[in-house]
Amino acid sequence: MLTTINTTFTDTRADDLAWALGREPLPSLATLDLELTGARVELRVLGASHQVLLESRGGTCSETVACLPGSRTPLPLGVSKRLGNFDYEFAAHVETLSPGSFAGRAQELLALVADHPHGLAAMFPGDPNAFTALLAQRRGAQIHWRTWHAYPQELCLVATRTRVTGAA
Repeated sequence: MLTTINTTFTDTRADDLAWALGREPLPSLATLDLELTGARVELRVLGASHQVLLESRGGTCSETVACLPGSRTPLPLGVSKRLGNFDYEFAAHVETLSPGSFAGRAQELLALVADHPHGLAAMFPGDPNAFTALLAQRRGAQIHWRTWHAYPQELCLVATRTRVTGAA
């Protein structure tokens, strides 16, 4: 699903992203609710990035990657944790590209997510390459999601990858 967000552009930077687990649902600008074989996944685009809420018989998980005022947990390169009945793994990668490469990659990612039944992409006003995109899927007892955050003013893409095992 592709949507355009009607909001005032906020100049954020990739370095401003913070990571958090266990936060309550934050106000979202776009949401996609999914049922993935016994697990409910809510993909949420926030004003400054994303939140994923997972609920299954195994428990709940809330992941937030956003520009959060006062947050002291920067975006980690990787995390592996036990959350109740879940094994949670998170990885992030920040990539700075040339202007031509950035625009091409941004449009490629938007097309991938917009056409996927478990994808949510939200474009922000002012630049066709300013977006947040999320894509979720189930593989056996695992729920996976990937996210992409595009910062055209920096020619920077932030990609995250999360795997939660035990979400049966």
